[in-house]
Amino acid sequence: MDRRLETLLIRNVQDRQGKAGVAQAKLAFQLFREQFVGPRWEALAERGARVQRPLWASTSTKNPRYADLLYVDNLIGPATVNTMPEATIAAFQNHGHIARTIDQGVDEARATLDQLSRADVDWAVLSGALEREGVEAFAKSFQDALSGIEMKLAEVSRR
Repeated sequence: MDRRLETLLIRNVQDRQGKAGVAQAKLAFQLFREQFVGPRWEALAERGARVQRPLWASTSTKNPRYADLLYVDNLIGPATVNTMPEATIAAFQNHGHIARTIDQGVDEARATLDQLSRADVDWAVLSGALEREGVEAFAKSFQDALSGIEMKLAEVSRR
C-alpha cells in the first residue's frame, strides 16, 4: 500500500505512511463482522454455510523504517488468517504480543483513510489493483505447488 501511495506523490500524508494497510484491514474486519451476523447469516449457517475468514497475506514488514511486526501485532483477532514468512514468525515468537488488536483503533483507521481520500487517493482503484496483484500471486504460488506435486508424482510413478 505504501509503495503505491509513494508513487502517487501525495503531499501531507507522510504521517499516515505505514498506517494505510493496517487501517484498511481494520475496516475490512469491521465489514466482515457485519456480514456474518443476524438472521440471514444464521439461516445460511443452519444450511451448512461457513464463515470465509479474512486473510492477512504475507504480513512481513517490507519497509525497514517500520516495526518488524507492524502488520502482525495490529491485526490479531478472531476468525482471521495471517500468513507470515519464517522470519516474521520467529520475530513474533521472540517479541510479539498476543492481544486482540484488530478492532482497536477503528476510529483512527477511518481517519487515516479519510485523510488519504481528501488527498485524492482513489481507494477503489488502489484496492482493486492490490487485490488483483494478491490474487495473481496466490494463483501463481498454487500453480507452482501443483506443478511440484505433479513432478513428484511422475518421479514416483517411474520407479
